[in-house]
Amino acid sequence: MPSSSQRTPSGKLRAAGLGLRFEGRPGPLNAITDVPGVGVGYATIIDGKGTLKIGKGPVRTGVTAILPRPVDEVQVPVFAGFHSLNGNGELTGVHYIAEAGKFALPITITNTHSCGLTRDATIRWAVRHFAGRFDEDFALPVAAETYDGFLNDINGFHVTEDHVFAAIESAATGPIEEGSVGGGTGMKCFGFKAGSGTASRWVSYGRHEYMLGAFVQANFGARGDLTVLGHRIGGAFDDLPVRRMTPDPDLSSIIAVIATDAPFLPHQLKRLAQRAGMGVGRMGGFGRHGSGDIFLAFSTANRAIMGGASEGLLSAAYVPDEDIDGFFEAAVQSVEEAILNSMIANADMEGRDGNFVPAIPHDRLLERLGLKTQK
Repeated sequence: MPSSSQRTPSGKLRAAGLGLRFEGRPGPLNAITDVPGVGVGYATIIDGKGTLKIGKGPVRTGVTAILPRPVDEVQVPVFAGFHSLNGNGELTGVHYIAEAGKFALPITITNTHSCGLTRDATIRWAVRHFAGRFDEDFALPVAAETYDGFLNDINGFHVTEDHVFAAIESAATGPIEEGSVGGGTGMKCFGFKAGSGTASRWVSYGRHEYMLGAFVQANFGARGDLTVLGHRIGGAFDDLPVRRMTPDPDLSSIIAVIATDAPFLPHQLKRLAQRAGMGVGRMGGFGRHGSGDIFLAFSTANRAIMGGASEGLLSAAYVPDEDIDGFFEAAVQSVEEAILNSMIANADMEGRDGNFVPAIPHDRLLERLGLKTQK
């Protein structure tokens, strides 16, 4: 039976299962959940077809929740940093991350017009879940978005508080689904169906082996930009159907979340987040004006000093800046493969008004890369 690095839990092929080979050493799941304690959960909403009726559908959307720590420890902050390659998008909580270098609570990713709801619902979930034990007088959770209005009734506000709760409470640490699930349900990338994707890499440092994982909600790029493993091949798909495209087919975004168990300080995590843009660039993206390309990185290390303030000096471990290159490389590799996984583990989708986005044809992709079709 193929391993979870080759297929998703539902059996969808991933890039490795298709025979594509990337640089670096993937973790056992080749997922962000290879980082100990990190969990991912989804709520997926697919309903209706035909003509758009605002408030009724069709609906192609959802919520993704990423838990930096196990659910009963998710109040404990993690050191973090962020980077905006192109700021036509939203990632809440970043002012506090810039100020204090940390955040707590689950990360949520959804569609553009539900981002505020998922942020607020995350606080409500925390107040209920930690009844009598909620440590914060205020909370500034991270919530992010990409636009799914080509396929989804985005102005119908179909994501609810209950969907956010479901995504958080379903978060698991094992193999996770990819493609049209969670917040990625209605997304497209390079003119193909895309959405949620993940990958990971081992990084050796001294006598230690650390894990770095990436998760993306991919929704960016024009078809002609598509580049796979160094081959610019988007033009090879020009004859595939693109029906009823939006006036601006490049209206798009990508959110990337990078997690690691290696000890880093906030300024180093900002630097790590910047490298996600190079993974996007390897795929052919260049930060178009209409694209919100925003990246977050966090470290689960230094747990002992993150539980609360106390009088006295604290000490944090960290990898020296001069030795960080291996982690930069792992971040680029993981984001690149995660984007491609979001496209390969997918299927054609028709949404509102008959708008249609095809899945990337596996056989033609392999042909353009000079590889044999996988059975």
